[in-house]
Amino acid sequence: MNTATPWTTGSQEQTAVQPSPHAAHRAEPCAQQTPAQPALSLRLAIGLIGMLLASLSAILNQQVTGLAMTDIRGALSIGHDDGTWLTVLFEAANVAAMVFAPWFGVTFTLKRFSVGAMLATMLFGLLCPFAPNLPALYGLRVLQGLSGGCLPPMLIIVALRYLPPKIKLYGLAGYALTATFGPALGTPLTALWTEYVSWRMAFWQIVPLGIVSCAAIHLGLPRDPIKIERFRSFNWTGFVTGFPAVAMLVVGLLQGDRLDWLNSGLICVMFYGGALLLVAFLINEWYHPLPFFRLQLLSRRNFTHGLLTLAGAVVLLTSIAVIPAQYLTKIHGYRPLQTTPLALLVAIPLLIALPLTAAVLNFRRVDFRWILAAGLMLMALTCFIGSFVTSDWVRDNFYWLQSLQIVAQPMVIMCILMGVTTGLPPTEGPFASAMFNSLKTFSAAAATALIEGLGTAREHFHSSMLVDRLGNNMLVTTQSVGASHSLGELAHRVHAQAVVLTSADLYRVMAGVALFLLVLVPLIPVRIYPPWTTTQPSSR
Repeated sequence: MNTATPWTTGSQEQTAVQPSPHAAHRAEPCAQQTPAQPALSLRLAIGLIGMLLASLSAILNQQVTGLAMTDIRGALSIGHDDGTWLTVLFEAANVAAMVFAPWFGVTFTLKRFSVGAMLATMLFGLLCPFAPNLPALYGLRVLQGLSGGCLPPMLIIVALRYLPPKIKLYGLAGYALTATFGPALGTPLTALWTEYVSWRMAFWQIVPLGIVSCAAIHLGLPRDPIKIERFRSFNWTGFVTGFPAVAMLVVGLLQGDRLDWLNSGLICVMFYGGALLLVAFLINEWYHPLPFFRLQLLSRRNFTHGLLTLAGAVVLLTSIAVIPAQYLTKIHGYRPLQTTPLALLVAIPLLIALPLTAAVLNFRRVDFRWILAAGLMLMALTCFIGSFVTSDWVRDNFYWLQSLQIVAQPMVIMCILMGVTTGLPPTEGPFASAMFNSLKTFSAAAATALIEGLGTAREHFHSSMLVDRLGNNMLVTTQSVGASHSLGELAHRVHAQAVVLTSADLYRVMAGVALFLLVLVPLIPVRIYPPWTTTQPSSR
């Protein structure tokens, strides 16, 4: 069984298979002699599956509680404005925790830290419905966000450390489930609990899956020694500046649209204060001997490109899921139960599409850049077609549109993961995990802010334009009112048309994002080969 220390997360086969970026340009193109790679044991495979279930349960908890917030607020008699903080505080703590979780995972060992984080997430979820008052519920949501945010970074570290090169891409496909399958599965689960069981299950659903994951992690992952001595060199400056910086920026993004952005004093403090602290954090990370982020990794072209594409891809994935759901809710009054078939159409096939994409990328002759470009083109095509949405569209019109994502999402996410992780020296796994996961979750918050902010602005614009046109044509206005017998119905029709036009605008913006990412493909990344190959070209 692998007994490498948690800090050397690439495992010893990674050292032989993936030369360091400093030595890559000096390596001979011929094959090198490498030690035989031990096969993945059944016990270790169980531990890896446990980590996958733990990370997936954390993602599902985040998605379901957010989607079920209307029912939760109603059951607990919480107003809309107060209820928004239940989601915002959770998200802020969740993103901030991902920055620092790899360091603590290395210190307390991956096994102990993951089990502890999962148990804490379950405990706080069990307690949330019994909170005696709103401040107590806020506190529980913050604590659950902290514990839940520690789990996804552990998954990618464990995958990089223990998986043999031949199946490493398949392990990364398992990680990709948390970015694709997990969010898509959130809507069906929300519909199940809120419509047929109880709103409390939005919090309690993590318990069965959490218990199974804890048992599998405890059984399968090796027992490493705790490294408490690492606290002697703890990066206190980075922690004190980085944690509030990330949390403040997330709060500003998620509450910006409700509080009118920079016209709100609170949002100004969140943005300006968070930006200053983030700059201080990044400067400290550049010079600190034991940082949470190793910014020097950005000198690797594929790593930098992977992070840039990741941010854009998360915006695309979030938008492609949210825009149809918002349209169907506002135009046709759909609840999660009615949008469930649309989500399942994407979620279920991903269980097959992700491993198939990993199998294709595992061929040496396949250039991952072509696969990435094809995936981005399909995403751009999806958004372009969606921009022709009309008020006559119903759920069935989005089926064929969303079906393109069954192919596009695995191609984009798997190529990003391959580009970021291939060729990483063993000691850089925790840094890559911290940067990758925190950026992924932060980008999701930014995508939500973009959709809400731009959507509100465009909806107001279209509403004003439609009302002006009606007002300038008194005959049309009179006929419309006479046909509808109600100014209220006319206002409803104007609002519906504004929502349709706004949805089309959002699709056009997302098509632009996809095309921008497509332009980067021939410019930044370099050709790489699957992890099982013996050499990798320089990425500098």
